[in-house]
Amino acid sequence: MAADESPGMVLLDFIRYHQHLAGTKIGCREGDCGACTVLVGELIHDELQYHSVTSCLVPLGNAAGKHIVTIEGVNPVTGSGTASPGLTPVQKAMADAGATQCGFCTPGFVMSLTGFCLNDTEASKENAVAAIDGNICRCTGYKSIERAADKIVDLLKKRKNENILQFVTAQKILPEYFTGIKEKLQNLAAGKKTPALTDTAALDKRPHFVGGGTDLYVQKHDEMKEADIYFLFNQPGLDSIHKEGNKCFIGPSVTVSDLQQSPIIQEAFPSFNRYAKLVSSTPIRNMATIAGNFINASPIGDFTIFFLALDAQLILSDGKTKRTLPLRKLYKGYKTLDKTPGEHIEQIWFELPGKNTRFHFEKVSKRTHLDIASVNTAIFIKMNGDSIGRVGIAAGGVGPVPLYLQKTAAFLKGKNVTEQLIREAIKIMQTEITPISDARGTKEYKTLLLGQLIKAHFMELFPPLIFV
Repeated sequence: MAADESPGMVLLDFIRYHQHLAGTKIGCREGDCGACTVLVGELIHDELQYHSVTSCLVPLGNAAGKHIVTIEGVNPVTGSGTASPGLTPVQKAMADAGATQCGFCTPGFVMSLTGFCLNDTEASKENAVAAIDGNICRCTGYKSIERAADKIVDLLKKRKNENILQFVTAQKILPEYFTGIKEKLQNLAAGKKTPALTDTAALDKRPHFVGGGTDLYVQKHDEMKEADIYFLFNQPGLDSIHKEGNKCFIGPSVTVSDLQQSPIIQEAFPSFNRYAKLVSSTPIRNMATIAGNFINASPIGDFTIFFLALDAQLILSDGKTKRTLPLRKLYKGYKTLDKTPGEHIEQIWFELPGKNTRFHFEKVSKRTHLDIASVNTAIFIKMNGDSIGRVGIAAGGVGPVPLYLQKTAAFLKGKNVTEQLIREAIKIMQTEITPISDARGTKEYKTLLLGQLIKAHFMELFPPLIFV
């Protein structure tokens, strides 16, 4: 379907006000409640994959060439072309388990659980609950919803070696027409034209480069809905994660979920999924890009802190020339970057952890999940025998920009790890930070908290080190 509306309009508004599909609900408009959840199907390496997103944060331009599935699109279609009044197995499980009361949140839960049915992960209760971690119910309670998820898990366990789409359509989880979507998307892709990032004449007219937009649309919704935008998601080849020697290269449209699914990242950071679960929710991780996290320049950007500790390098391009800039030098002041308006991140690279290296990430927020950090921190250490050879340490929430703690790292280098060393390093850290008191805590609290998290780094990486 062609749309003439502004590409900066959010998908939710297009669905409800232009397509008049009212099943997708308007809730928080910040990606937190999940009432507006839809599924997005796209070709990735010529394979059709679906994932859940909160449509209140998806610009219409990022829906181009993709299959958007609303709650109205999951019911079987009758011979007359209208949706069948019968319930899908996911809807029936929600009803049978008493998992709906006022019903406002129910379409979002149904879409997330339906997306789980299209996922190739293990059919387990843990994974089913993870699939709905971005959906909030305000009146029913979650045990009944978990029971509904259990019923779906039992159904999915019947799948043996069947193709996922064949299974879900055979089980009436999704309509039969889904089996023809791949061919339709291939035909769309063949006729799709997106200005290349080297086409400076076309790009000069587009002042905004947008990845996932998951924070941008929260902060600047009214400005962005009418803006002329270049969508990095729609540029082929920018979502790659590959290795060259001991370096890992990440494209600017790589999402958090892409990192979670990457064998390269999983091998380098065995605890990566545990860290990622502390960041947002499944639908947001499906949309949020790492490059966007960097450019957003939030002082508490979780993955900015993660990659700062790794001393990640950015390749910036304006379509004509390129330059390499360390991530730690990108931030000149609060929301002020060493980047021209016409530059974009072309690639991110960092040295992969190897033998004798250790990495750890910590985050504390008012809620363990679905919350921004009060303070977050990451550390990378390469050991030289019994002493610290190379170290990178970063912290967020303790200054106007994401901080690379250079003095603290320099102090630790070349020394053996002891309790006294860490206490002295924390004193040096306190000279590098400038926290302020706000809704996330007082400056005294944040200073104390960062010290405790630095201790936690070393307790995790150097057991049985214990501070008393």
